[in-house]
Amino acid sequence: MYEAMGLAEPGKGSAVCRDGKTQIDGELPVNTGGGLISFGHPVGATGVKQVHEIYRQMKGECGDYQIPNRPEHGLTLNMGGDDKTVVSIMLRNQ
Repeated sequence: MYEAMGLAEPGKGSAVCRDGKTQIDGELPVNTGGGLISFGHPVGATGVKQVHEIYRQMKGECGDYQIPNRPEHGLTLNMGGDDKTVVSIMLRNQ
């Protein structure tokens, strides 16, 4: 997914995780609440959950898993079905 979004060069997506960039205190925090699998992955609700988590991070409402700085932007990306159904939402904190 990091490669598809342009956040990692082709073939380097796993290095983004290994290098700690996606950790809660990394330069690109990802799935700080455990991601959709930790939520039980309810079909149909996963996209709503993603947006809600980004909103909560942006407003400082995530408690124990709040990232250290309040982000100015947030991004969700969800691929479904045969990975040809894609929804991406970019949020700006105001």
